[in-house]
Amino acid sequence: MTAPHTPVLEPSAWVRRFAGMIAPAGHVLDYACGSGRHARWLARVGFDVEAVDRDPEALARLAGEARVSTRLADLEDGPWPFAEAGFDAIVVTNYLFRPRFDAMLACLRPGGVLIYETFMLGQERYGRPSNPAFLLRPGELLQRLAADFTIVAFEQGVVHSPRDAVIQRVCAVKASEAIVDLPVPGAA
Repeated sequence: MTAPHTPVLEPSAWVRRFAGMIAPAGHVLDYACGSGRHARWLARVGFDVEAVDRDPEALARLAGEARVSTRLADLEDGPWPFAEAGFDAIVVTNYLFRPRFDAMLACLRPGGVLIYETFMLGQERYGRPSNPAFLLRPGELLQRLAADFTIVAFEQGVVHSPRDAVIQRVCAVKASEAIVDLPVPGAA
């Protein structure tokens, strides 16, 4: 089980960098959305967003936000809240629950974009999370996505903003027949 959400207002630079790869007016899943910083920003730049989290207080902060719908669900236990692949993109930040990783990926349509950024081993030097169950192993996202995704960008290591942390992040496109447009550096 993860810790309660601490509101963070600014969307991740990683999410902003690759949001331009999402189909125009696409349907985006903000998975384990927490305070909703990405759901709000993605909606404001033109996407329809479904924000899912187990914290009703976090979801309440999104009430009335145009182009954002919310879904209260425990992503770690209980019934799986998504029946089929229906999203043009999935955004995940600061969250990892391996037992449902494949189910989450199945929610992405072919040609859809995965933008994922979370903590990895080594983070315990800087604080929470420190439990290895919630920390990626080196190269883990690449290994998990290799068979069915085209990797657009991958990074892992120490960052110093917005705080010192050890992270791993990926932007990847789910396999399809379509050719995808790469983002323009500095756009979005």
